[in-house]
Amino acid sequence: MRGFRTVGSAQRFLASFSRISPHFRPPRHRMTATARRTERATRFQVWDQVTDQALAA
Repeated sequence: MRGFRTVGSAQRFLASFSRISPHFRPPRHRMTATARRTERATRFQVWDQVTDQALAA
């Protein structure tokens, strides 16, 4: 529980993290390094767009 003050806050973080983390972890064993870097850059661009819109609302 490093960094979390309560068990509830750790559980809230893990609940949201488990939904978000697959977005940033493409199936590496099926991709070349170049394809993986390109995919990761694309996924971070999508994440930036989603979070910018969420902050604006």
